[in-house]
Amino acid sequence: MRMGRPLFCEGEPGTGKTALAQALATVTGAELIRLQCHDGIDSTQALYDWDFPRQLLHLRALETAATVDGDRLDADAVEASLYADRFLLARPILRALRTTPSVLLIDEIDRADDEFEAFLLEVLSEHAVTIPEIGEVRAKVPPIVVLTSNRTREVHDALKRRCLYLWLDHPDIAREVEILKSRLPGVPERLAAQIATTAHTLRQSDLIKPPGVAESLDWARALMLLGARHLDVENAARTLGAVLKYREDADRVRNQLDALLAS
Repeated sequence: MRMGRPLFCEGEPGTGKTALAQALATVTGAELIRLQCHDGIDSTQALYDWDFPRQLLHLRALETAATVDGDRLDADAVEASLYADRFLLARPILRALRTTPSVLLIDEIDRADDEFEAFLLEVLSEHAVTIPEIGEVRAKVPPIVVLTSNRTREVHDALKRRCLYLWLDHPDIAREVEILKSRLPGVPERLAAQIATTAHTLRQSDLIKPPGVAESLDWARALMLLGARHLDVENAARTLGAVLKYREDADRVRNQLDALLAS
């Protein structure tokens, strides 16, 4: 934060990359502004757009008023009024530049394309953007920027060079127990320890989608809703859908529950 550099956070899904940005916003008292990246995202979706339907209604209202009053419309004045701030739809990046303090979470940057990365390079370097109809918008205080990646593809070195790098791994068993007890204050101690231990073992297995901390939390919630005080074969089998998201993984683990829980 003192260096004013973005944080580029990589890790397996479910390790808490998004939660890290949320925690930063909480401890700094800043507004969390999230930009969810996806295939085909462009600068318009990330930066700003104009509310064309409202602009059209405004234009018709001006024309109606001029007809009633018998006045002539001043073309320059009409054009200026159409690009007033009230018609500007601020997308996440523009909102972050105009909000102080703020944490800008650019989530799953690996889902975007090369052109969008190039756009981000300029914004993250200058902390400013230019809107042709208005002019330059520059952050008075640059937002804290967190970029996350699940490594579905490699992000270009040019973007990484402008960031500080953090690899976020799965927590160890003791830390995961702490997380479970923090997020779910009513979770029984034994159940939390069993879930953390079992999740740790599953992550070492050859699964299509190993469970992350988010899945451990869902598993604990499901078991608590069933009134479970500990993890056994029966209630584990009933709630596998909370922790495993592929049929092949669920079938494989279901056939090994006795050995898995015995360990």
